[in-house]
Amino acid sequence: MKILKIQALRGPNIWSVYRKKVIQMRLDLEEAEQTPTNKIPGFRERIEALIPSLITHRCSEGVRGGLFKRIEDGTWMGHVIEHIALEIQTLAGMDTGYGRTRETKTPGVYNVVFSYIEENVGMFAAEASVSIAEALIAGTDYDIEADIQRMREIRERVRLGPSTGSIVEEAVARDIPWIRLGSNSLVQLGYGVNQVRFQATITNQTSHIAVDIACNKEETKRMLQAASVPVASGDICSDEEGLKAIIDKIGFPIVTKPLDGNHGKGASINLKTFEQAVEGLEFAKKYSRRVIVEKFITGYDFRVLVINNKVVAAAQRVPANVKGNGRDTIQQLIDTENQDPRRGYGHEKVLTEINVDRDTTDLLEKKGYTLNTVPADGEIVYLKSTANLSTGGTSVDVTDMMHPENIFLAERISRVIGLDICGIDIMAENLTQPLKENGGVIIEVNAAPGFRMHLAPAEGLPRNVAAPVIDMLYPPGKPSRIPIFAVTGTNGKTTTTRLLAHIVKNNGYQVGFTTSDGIYVQNHMMEKGDTTGPLSAEYILKDPTVEFAVLETARGGILRSGLGFSRCDIGIITNIQEDHLGLNDIHTLDDLRKVKSVVPRSVKKDGWAVLNADDKESVRLARDLDCNVAFFSMDESNPVIQEQAREGRIAAVYEEGYITIKKGEWKIRIEKASRVPLTMGGKAKFMIANVLAATLASYLWGFKTEDISQSLKTFIPGAAQTPGRMNIFRFRKFSVLIDFAHNPAGYLAVEDFMSNVEATQKIGIIAGVGDRRDQDITECAMIAARMFDHIIIRQEKHLRGRTDSNINELILQGFSQSGRKPTYEMIPKETEALQHAMDNAKEGSYIVALSDVVTNAIEVVQGYLDKENEEIITS
Repeated sequence: MKILKIQALRGPNIWSVYRKKVIQMRLDLEEAEQTPTNKIPGFRERIEALIPSLITHRCSEGVRGGLFKRIEDGTWMGHVIEHIALEIQTLAGMDTGYGRTRETKTPGVYNVVFSYIEENVGMFAAEASVSIAEALIAGTDYDIEADIQRMREIRERVRLGPSTGSIVEEAVARDIPWIRLGSNSLVQLGYGVNQVRFQATITNQTSHIAVDIACNKEETKRMLQAASVPVASGDICSDEEGLKAIIDKIGFPIVTKPLDGNHGKGASINLKTFEQAVEGLEFAKKYSRRVIVEKFITGYDFRVLVINNKVVAAAQRVPANVKGNGRDTIQQLIDTENQDPRRGYGHEKVLTEINVDRDTTDLLEKKGYTLNTVPADGEIVYLKSTANLSTGGTSVDVTDMMHPENIFLAERISRVIGLDICGIDIMAENLTQPLKENGGVIIEVNAAPGFRMHLAPAEGLPRNVAAPVIDMLYPPGKPSRIPIFAVTGTNGKTTTTRLLAHIVKNNGYQVGFTTSDGIYVQNHMMEKGDTTGPLSAEYILKDPTVEFAVLETARGGILRSGLGFSRCDIGIITNIQEDHLGLNDIHTLDDLRKVKSVVPRSVKKDGWAVLNADDKESVRLARDLDCNVAFFSMDESNPVIQEQAREGRIAAVYEEGYITIKKGEWKIRIEKASRVPLTMGGKAKFMIANVLAATLASYLWGFKTEDISQSLKTFIPGAAQTPGRMNIFRFRKFSVLIDFAHNPAGYLAVEDFMSNVEATQKIGIIAGVGDRRDQDITECAMIAARMFDHIIIRQEKHLRGRTDSNINELILQGFSQSGRKPTYEMIPKETEALQHAMDNAKEGSYIVALSDVVTNAIEVVQGYLDKENEEIITS
């Protein structure tokens, strides 16, 4: 078997708009295509022995063990690999279960699709599942545990931490979108102007000064003392002389810890001799030049979590330990403890496995123990000096046991330091009594406190501490999303997108939009190029200045990665025509319709899909949509429009020269088409269709008809507003039109426009597009031969594996099939072809450049026009 391609889809996609995280692996089964599972001796027994947990896969049988029955009856290896990929992720602690396997048009080549939790793990699972299947076919041994451990390691390296993850999960539960910013724990909640950001448990509301104070233990202690908060006595030193002075003042036992430390690193506790104190000093100085020396307070270690100045949880923290039984060594007790099903690798479970490290051996050495020591029955042996869960510690929820006086104290501390999310470490016998009565003290105040101990304590009630964070970031009434219009289709996407953005901007919004020529924020180009994919959409949604998004959404991005947004308010399909067929498993209009339908299928339930009633493929997909549907048409008598009228639904139509909104039997005439500059005086029919789509979407959103009308009249087409979309340059003797038409539908639209153009000679500059079918290249040439008197054939920039001669041969074949015999010549370079056409243009000529490199063509023509204007001025 051979993996041809693995890609991760990260949003609504052709397989599902609900399962947004799937791996799509293109797999060539090669010789395995001829060998279903029932033809492989012992395959069922081997897979069951290697992965017995596959018994839970019900498969199409719908019963436990359904997959094994399918394997026994005979199924294809792609299907088996799908299930293996899902199960090994589950065994690695990432339970996921959606999968599909479909054969492509190429015999033996399959798309194996399965969901993932962590993208990098999903990619690894794709490759591993094929290797596992090959080993099962061959009957060779396979170390599946190594793969599972590798996936755990990848997960721990790339996943969000438990605190960050819990906040994201709470946001998702409240339908708040999120974007991970980079590979660390920096996360954006919400879109555009309504976004907030946080990293771990630091939010964009967290005071920088407060974090600085909390990170400076000396300053924290000083401020708490000044506010009458009980703290441990002690001071700071950097050498043995200073250490001795502090000990003389506070006495033994003591604690040493680095001034700038965190997570308990470099701390030593219960030091009772000066020799131990010196060792503790040197250990702490590995992490910080200055060291805190404090009186060791007996009692228990508590963490109180305060969010938005309210206590939300409290936990008693217990360092990793084992309990002796009089028989087993400490190492054996650790191994037994690590078998607890609640313990796992990293953060995958409630508790973390206990690892032996320097801290462990130092603690044991102080007791005169080694890992081979056998503790007495019932003896507790502590293995870590701190109670961090990440080192194997445990937590016990004591939230409901806190005395009101201690709650008041904790909430006051959060205000004294100024933290919106605050972790307070307390050493005390209990929290049921006020600290001033039981002698408890505040040890530390932490910015970015971990949530894990509260989310999943070893004992007591788990606390959803992420909820108050979201309450703080998104109080009732604060929106998290911005409006999104998504535009797709074969032709007209860019023009419709730009017109919509113009309408939105004129209604007072700061608009961000993406097109095939660039990313724009409030008409300022931010990035140049084809920006119609998910990364470009995400760019707009991450921009904190954007209030409204209008996103051109092309097929390539949908197939490559899915949509860059979870859902949209209005999804528009301009049309679905034969284009790019034969690429990426899209061979028919049915296939293309499935791709384009991802956009309207991602529309929210109460949103709108705006579809072309004159386009049969668009009409067909309307039946499968769950949102509201509205149609536009160039023909008021279109049966779909008439049916809509009978049902009292809203539509947009072109009638008696007007752009009109129609609902039932009444009409609102928005504007006369000839007064809309984009329609070229009403001559460009395909532009009228784009105007109808944009008008209908704007009306459905709630923009006023007079504002829509004004926007239609003020949207002036040209190289600046609509580059490559019917850009007309008028010279003294001739005119030049530049358009991005590159498929038969686009050529037909230009032909329709040119039929209304008066010219002494119509000259076309064309090229065959390399990634189109032979029949598409030939059909474009036929249309060109019908509308032009003379044609210049240039070289397409993107040949996509074809040769010039092959494309030119198809073009000439199209000429011969047109029924006309235009003159033609070949000039490979587009800029030279344009220059030649303008140099030799006769009076009254009309030159049409159907260009794939719009910028270059516009620059050449604009330069020629500027030169002519200079000559007029100087003469």
